[in-house]
Amino acid sequence: MRVLFFAQTKDAARTSELELKLPNQSGLEEIWRVLITARPALAQFQASTRLARNGEYTNGKTIFSDADEVALIPPVSGG
Repeated sequence: MRVLFFAQTKDAARTSELELKLPNQSGLEEIWRVLITARPALAQFQASTRLARNGEYTNGKTIFSDADEVALIPPVSGG
């Protein structure tokens, strides 16, 4: 699975992208577990960050696979 990081999540992950292996097809909770295991500093963003799978926002029912591209989308403030 290719994971893309933006803004604060990019700083926390210390990279703009990462390749991760999933145990099988996984739900949102498993994705976060894998992400936080790989980059513990991402834990602080779990409650406020949306995930997009293959260009579309995910929900609690989304299933992820190793073939997916996942982007972490942190909250955006405007001015």
